[in-house]
Amino acid sequence: MSEFSLSIRACELAAQVIRDVISDGAPLDRAYSRQFAGQKLAPAQQAQITRAVGEIIRRLNFYCYLAHVSLAEAGGHAAELLMAWHAYQQLQVPRWQQAAPLDAAILAQRLQHADNVAVLRDGCPAWLDTLGQGLLGDDWPAERAALAQAPKRYLRTNLLKCDRSQLQAQLAKEGIATAVVEDVATALEVTSDAALFRTEAFKDGWFEQQDAGSQHVADALDVTPGMRVIDACAGAGGKTLALAAKMQGKGRLLAMDVEQWKLDNLKERARRAGAHNVETRLISSSKTIKRLKLSADRLLLDVPCSGLGVLKRNPDTKWRDTAARLPVLQALQAQILDSYSRMLKVDGILVYATCSIMPDENRQQVDNFLSNHSNFRLLDDENISPARSGFDGFYLARLQRIAE
Repeated sequence: MSEFSLSIRACELAAQVIRDVISDGAPLDRAYSRQFAGQKLAPAQQAQITRAVGEIIRRLNFYCYLAHVSLAEAGGHAAELLMAWHAYQQLQVPRWQQAAPLDAAILAQRLQHADNVAVLRDGCPAWLDTLGQGLLGDDWPAERAALAQAPKRYLRTNLLKCDRSQLQAQLAKEGIATAVVEDVATALEVTSDAALFRTEAFKDGWFEQQDAGSQHVADALDVTPGMRVIDACAGAGGKTLALAAKMQGKGRLLAMDVEQWKLDNLKERARRAGAHNVETRLISSSKTIKRLKLSADRLLLDVPCSGLGVLKRNPDTKWRDTAARLPVLQALQAQILDSYSRMLKVDGILVYATCSIMPDENRQQVDNFLSNHSNFRLLDDENISPARSGFDGFYLARLQRIAE
């Protein structure tokens, strides 16, 4: 059997992850955590499972078509989807009692058809294809194809503990191969299957796993030691920790969020990273924001969004109620930008960011804000395109407050 075919045990774990995601609505990362907990899997075995499951979820409609399964019933046919994946990858199909064998002639016929239908080939639901065509036009097919690819693994060097060359050397000692990422000074790409979080380098806080595009967003805030910086939608704190490193632990870095459990996770990550200038604060009401009026030299608003730039990494988003949630998310983005911008000092810089590639969440939001706030001006903005960069997709705009 090919070394990349899944064992029966791996098939069972993979099938359960698929069921957790599709039938139970679990986020993909939590489904992996649930199924891998207590399992004694070698890094290569775990990578095989995540590779297979990720590919199936990224192109769920494609594999449903190959397996002759309706999209609505996909969660109940995880075994058939896995068999279709093996057949498409030209791997020996495991003799797994849960799955009926696929008819080779019918599979070949369906594959020939699917390869000529872009929305199937790229694993794109109809609602997303309509949205992408409407908002991105001729750029959409390349972005759609890029978002169907497996994500690369990137690390951010924690400059509070080491530099990039030191991190690369330490990881090499621990058997992990990496490559330098051009144009992102703190980024390394992991080029081998590896249990990153078992390494001494991770335990010692030398790195965080973070997409190179995300690292670029943190760079845009242009922080320096001694500043007062607010990350107002901090979440679990990936960008917060990047900012702390650039501040060399000097100054005040306030990480804020509306969910306490995320801030609790951030505290633990900050301790490991040696980011001692990070303070967390729960946004319990609008008063939390009002108390910080005109206080920040730099303000990061990495707002809640559709996640349509990070579908390589979070492909389950495509198969949820994202389309219905878009108007709600856009209203929330506008509200956050309007309200939270009060915290920025005159002459201070605000970065508005999303992990979406859609203009209605990005430049259109910025233009609407500027039309109602003459005391701000646009310095510049940037789209980080999955098709052009190979990274996840992001948008960032740098705004400056020019008056109270």
